[in-house]
Amino acid sequence: MTNSPAAWTLVLGRTAEKTLERMSPKDERLVREALEAMRADPRSGDVVPLTAQPASFRRRAGNWRIFFDLYPERFVVEVVDIVRRSTTTYRRRR
Repeated sequence: MTNSPAAWTLVLGRTAEKTLERMSPKDERLVREALEAMRADPRSGDVVPLTAQPASFRRRAGNWRIFFDLYPERFVVEVVDIVRRSTTTYRRRR
């Protein structure tokens, strides 16, 4: 088992930042709580690895999905996108 720092570095992509700015206060609070939990352990919660997708993982936060990549060698979580769950959420992401 490797030693992990107290917190992972969370990097929000531009798309994710813009989505957060446009959310309702209730949804924003829910997603920000999930993001803060990811700082301690990015694989905790409802996290599923994705196949054939640029973003390696997704985390569920209510009706929202947080798509992110992990860089364990640097303890970095890069949030690629945050989207509301719909029928097209899991189509191949660019």
